[in-house]
Amino acid sequence: MELGPSIRRTAPLLAVPVSLVLHYTDAAPPLWVFFTGLIAIAVLADWVRRGTEQVAEIAGGTIGSLLNVSFGNAAELVLALFVLSAAQPQIVQAQITGSIIGTTLLFLGISALAGGLRHPRQTFGAAQAGLLTTMLLLVAVAILLPAAFDMAERVLEPNVDRAQHNERFSLGVSVVLLLLYGAHLIYILVTHRNLFRSDGEGGRAEWSLPQALGVMIGGTVVIAVEAELVTARLAEASAQLGFSPVFMGVVVLALVGTIADLFASVAFARADRMDIAFGMCVGSALQIALVIAPVLVLVSYAIGHPMTLVFSSPLDLFAIASAAFIVRAIAADGETNWYEGFLLVGVYVLFALGYFFEA
Repeated sequence: MELGPSIRRTAPLLAVPVSLVLHYTDAAPPLWVFFTGLIAIAVLADWVRRGTEQVAEIAGGTIGSLLNVSFGNAAELVLALFVLSAAQPQIVQAQITGSIIGTTLLFLGISALAGGLRHPRQTFGAAQAGLLTTMLLLVAVAILLPAAFDMAERVLEPNVDRAQHNERFSLGVSVVLLLLYGAHLIYILVTHRNLFRSDGEGGRAEWSLPQALGVMIGGTVVIAVEAELVTARLAEASAQLGFSPVFMGVVVLALVGTIADLFASVAFARADRMDIAFGMCVGSALQIALVIAPVLVLVSYAIGHPMTLVFSSPLDLFAIASAAFIVRAIAADGETNWYEGFLLVGVYVLFALGYFFEA
């Protein structure tokens, strides 16, 4: 007997009660609890994304875009906040790095590969792609700058309290990044909204407005519960798997927090809408760098576990800079194919191997 569409859509949500039962009853090893929690977060993140799409259909693209800013990376932000509250800023930095290279290399690569196998040549607007990749390069500079500042402090003023200087500098950079993103929102939503308005907005929603808002808010609340569960089992799970906590942050936590973007971008690429897929992957990386990372820095001081934007691992810095330049090169001709997608995935695998063998 074939299952109906509604049952197939809601069945993955069973991961939520299963993970909670396993966690609070200690009925399964920590590794099982950890992975069921990760699955639950991925499923919930996709439902939150669906809710934002439905609200956009009802209220229009402008409000939909604002909600996507607030809820689009909800799983990523909530998961990072719980890791940060556990006084593990290095893992949070690894998660930020993993999210940026995951969306730009792995997700974009899988999308180009999946779309390229159906459509030999996929094109997208070179002007829009150029703007996004330029912003990505600026993001790479902003993330590299605090590390360069710390290095300069070591050489020029070795007796200065670098920790205090790094904290102040990171706070300043975070405020500037948030202001830049705020200006970006004003540009696309207020002053030049006619350039970004979609035709035929409204009237195509499958859910009512209260239902869509309820899914978004409820999904975010339950993601917070699951994030606490996953964080509590992180150390035990990494020990059983033999992975370092940094590797878990870069690969596992980062991908879970942004997995909803992969589902959507692959669907658009398969439908020969590579322009949307490209915008989603690169746009997600930009939001992580311009919003999520600065917010985490500001919140870290409020909760008493200060985190700076000084990425101590050279591998983090090299990975972010490389991702920005590689995506810029891929987008230069305004088209992709399956082989370019395969190359992007290959580069991501190389970085994952680097983090796997990193001490």
